[in-house]
Amino acid sequence: MSVVSTNDRIRFRIRLVAILLIPVAVALAVRLYFVQIVAHEYYLDKARDTYTTTRVTSGKRGEIFDVHGNLLVSNIPSVNITADPSHIKNSGSRRRLAYLLAREFPETSYEDFFRKLAPTRRKRISANDPNPDGSGFRTVPNTYAMIARDVSLEKAARLKALARVNKFRCLFFKDSYKRIYPKGSLLSNVLGFTNIVDDNDVAQTGLEKFFDEQMTAQFGRETYERDRSGRPLLYGPHISQEARDGRNIYLTISEPIQSILEEELDVTFREWKPKTLYAALVDPKTGNVLAMAQRPTFDPNDRSTYTNEAGRPRIAEDGIEPGSIIKPFTIGKALDWGYVTPETEIDCDRGTWIYLGKPLRDSHPYDKLTVAGVIQKSSNIGTAKIAMLLGEEKVYEALRMFGFGQKTNLPFRTETAGYLPRVPKWDGLSITRFPIGYGVRVSPLQMLRAYCALANNGKLPQLRLVDRLEDPATGVVEQIPVKPPVQLFEHPECHRQLIDMMTLVTKKGGTAARAALPGYEVAGKTGTSRKYIPGRGYASGKYFSSFVGFVPARNPAFVMLVTVDEPHGAYYASTVAAPTFKRVAERVLRHMNIPPDPALLPENNRTRTNP
Repeated sequence: MSVVSTNDRIRFRIRLVAILLIPVAVALAVRLYFVQIVAHEYYLDKARDTYTTTRVTSGKRGEIFDVHGNLLVSNIPSVNITADPSHIKNSGSRRRLAYLLAREFPETSYEDFFRKLAPTRRKRISANDPNPDGSGFRTVPNTYAMIARDVSLEKAARLKALARVNKFRCLFFKDSYKRIYPKGSLLSNVLGFTNIVDDNDVAQTGLEKFFDEQMTAQFGRETYERDRSGRPLLYGPHISQEARDGRNIYLTISEPIQSILEEELDVTFREWKPKTLYAALVDPKTGNVLAMAQRPTFDPNDRSTYTNEAGRPRIAEDGIEPGSIIKPFTIGKALDWGYVTPETEIDCDRGTWIYLGKPLRDSHPYDKLTVAGVIQKSSNIGTAKIAMLLGEEKVYEALRMFGFGQKTNLPFRTETAGYLPRVPKWDGLSITRFPIGYGVRVSPLQMLRAYCALANNGKLPQLRLVDRLEDPATGVVEQIPVKPPVQLFEHPECHRQLIDMMTLVTKKGGTAARAALPGYEVAGKTGTSRKYIPGRGYASGKYFSSFVGFVPARNPAFVMLVTVDEPHGAYYASTVAAPTFKRVAERVLRHMNIPPDPALLPENNRTRTNP
C-alpha cells in the first residue's frame, strides 16, 4: 500500500484550485474586457448620470408696447413653490409645514395644505395594471404638490429661510415670471391674456394669442458635473445653451389717446347704459389704429371681471346693419361717375315713398332736396333714388371697392367679413335698402377703413395695428411696412364736393350739430338703425346709434367712429353718439397740438358778421 506524502497532497490541492480558478480568471478577464473596452461608453454615461445634472432655464415672454414705447403688457420675476411630500419624515413635520404655509399664504387654509402634503395619493391605473380592490386606482407615493405660483421674490426668500431653519427639505423654489398688465383694463379686449397651464404661460385671446409664436420664449439648458451636495464642479464638461426671450410687439396704438378714448367711453356708458359701446380712432393717411376700445370691458389682472361679452373684440367681430353712416359711399361714387352733381334735385316724396309695394320713410317730410341736402338731412328716400340711378351692379361695385364684405386683416382671428351679397342674390328691394345701411352687415372696423378713404383724398389705406417687432436679445427690429393706399375716386373734384357736403352734417341744420368743434371743420355722418334680431326681425325700441367723422375736414388728423348699441333714454345718433365724438376729438386735438383755425372760431365769425 503506497503512502501519499503530505507534499503530494498539497500539490494536488494547488492543482485542483488552479484548475477551478482558471475559468473564473478567464471569465473575469472577459468581463473586464467587455466592461472596459466594449461597453465603456455605456457605463461611462451611466456613471455620469449620477454626478451630472441638467438645469432647464426659461426666458421671458415678449412684451407689448404702444407706438411710443409705453409698456402695456409685461413680466415680473416671481417664484413657483412646489413640494415633494414623500420627503416629509412624519405626521408632526407635516402638520408644522402645513401651519407654516397657511400662515404665509392665508388665501389657502391649513386643512388644504395638510391634504396637499399627504405622503401618498390615489392614481388612476391603466387597463394592464393590477387592480386588487377593483376601484380603478392604486396608492402611490405623493412626490409633487403645487404650493403657490407667482410668489414675489421677497416672500419666496423669506419662506426659503424659514424652511432652512425648520429643516424642511421637501420644498422647491423655481424662478419664473408673472404676466402682468400694468394699465389694467386699458385696451384689454385687444391685448387679450394668458393662463398658466402645466406651469407654462399659454395664450388665450387677443394679440397674446395671435402673436403667441413670436412672443413665446425659448428654453435654455445648462449641463454640468456636480458634487454630492449638488454644487457645480469647477472642472469637467459644462455645456450651456442660453434661454431666449420672446420678441416684443410695438403697436400703432398711442397710450395717451387710448386713455382719452376710454375715459370718455366710460362717461357715455354711464349716461346711456347701452348693451355695448365701441369706438376707435385711425390715422387715415397711414391706416394706423391710434386707439380702440369697447364697453363692457375687463381687467386681465383680475379674471373675475372677465365675461365673454366683455372679453371678445366686438369692434372686429360684430356685424351690424350700419344705417345712414354708409350713405356717403354710394352718393360719393354717383358723383364720381357723373350720375349726379351736388345740385341735382331728388324728389323725396314728402317723407314716404312706396317702392314695390313697400314704404320707405324719412325722419322728416322733405319735398325736394339737392344731393348735398340728401347728405345733410340724411334722407333715406333721396339716397335710395340716387342708388337707382346707378343700378344694382354699380351700387355693388361702389360698396365693394370701399371694403365692405371683406375683412380688414387686422390681427383678430375671429374678425367678421360682414355681409354684402353679390347682385344675383339681391331681391327687388335690395337696391333701395343696402345703400341706406339695411340688409347688409358691416363691422365697425370696416366702416372706419371706408371712412379713411374719404378722409385721405379718396385713397383707401390698409389698416395697421402692429408697427414693429423687436428681438430683445439682438435689438433687431422688423418694421411692418405701410402699404400704399388704393385710389378710389377718378375725379378729385368730386371727392372734394363730397367732403363739402359732409361738413354740412355738423353745421347748423345738419343731423350732427352736436359733433361740431369750435375752430375746426368736422366732416361726418350720423346713423341710427333699428336692430335686427335673427329669427325675430327688427326689434322694437332697439337701435344702433353711430357717428363717424374726421377732423380737420380738409387735412384730417384722425377718423373716429362711435357706435352705441341699445342706448337707454334716447337713441338718435345726434344725441347719443355725436357728443362722445366731440368730447374725444377736443381732447385728442389738444394732445396732438393741432390748433383751431382762428377764422372758424365763433367770436371771429360774429366779428365779421357784425362789423
